[in-house]
This record gives sequence, structure tokens and C-alpha cells, in this order.
Amino acid sequence: MKIIRLDEKHWKWVKAIYEEGISTGNATFETSAPSWESWTSAHLENCRLVAVEGEQVLGWAALSKVSDRCVYAGVAEVSVYVSNSARGKGVGTELLNALIDESEKSNLWTLTAGIFPENESSIHVHQKAGFRLIGRREKIGKMNGLWRDTLQFERRSRKVGIN
Repeated sequence: MKIIRLDEKHWKWVKAIYEEGISTGNATFETSAPSWESWTSAHLENCRLVAVEGEQVLGWAALSKVSDRCVYAGVAEVSVYVSNSARGKGVGTELLNALIDESEKSNLWTLTAGIFPENESSIHVHQKAGFRLIGRREKIGKMNGLWRDTLQFERRSRKVGIN
């Protein structure tokens, strides 16, 4: 497995993996995958990765800004998705660790993640990468008519920003 930069040529696989995550009901509040144009405008250009084995995309990870305010210039939100066929094989861990490295090269000092409490594998991957639970957002959004909570995780860099 190799971790490489995600670009438009990977989009059909990235979109399919995103749709697999959506179908679980425990990956995102989104109900459908966006177009490439919408996705690319919402994610930081220098922090987008795919895990590939041969020609197969196993998963992807990317960062998005949390705010346009200058005070939050070093803060980004994490997305990590792994294909159904590659789950449980360390792909998420490899992607998240590589994304952390890329974030620090881009002078990002804080990474955040909002994770459904039911998504135990994602919680485990993030905690293994040094994220800590900072709170629970109760009934933050509705999905299929039901209010859902998210757990908020944060990772502060030890290399950039305030240590």
C-alpha cells in the first residue's frame, strides 16, 4: 500500500468510498456525495491523500477549514474514509498518520474530528493517532428523522503552533 496525493483522477473511487460511508449511517450527516467541484472547493488542496494498492484506491483522507477567520488559520477538520473491502487492515491508521504529517508541513497546529459515537472503529483510529475526546455535541443534527450526537476529538501538534 502507498499513500499518495489525491487528485481528480481518483475522484470516481473517492466518491464511491464516500458513498459506502454514507450508506453506513455512521460516517457523516451527508446523504449523497458531492460533485468533484464541490468536494475540491471544500477541502484544503495540500492535505488530500489516497491509499492505493496497485490501481485500487483503498481509502482517502482530507482536511477542510473550520473557519475563514484568520485566527483559525492553523485549525482544520479531518475526514478519513476506507472502502468496505479494506476495513480492518490498517488503512485508516496509515491515512490519518500521513494526513497529520501533511498538516504539520502546512503549519496546521490543531486537527478536529466530529465522529458519531456508534463509529467505534473511527474513534479507535483517531485515539491511536493522538486525538483526545474534548466533548459531546448532543442532538447536533437530524438524520432520517432522528437526532444524532457527535463526539468531538482534537489533536494538537507537538511540532507546529503552540506546544
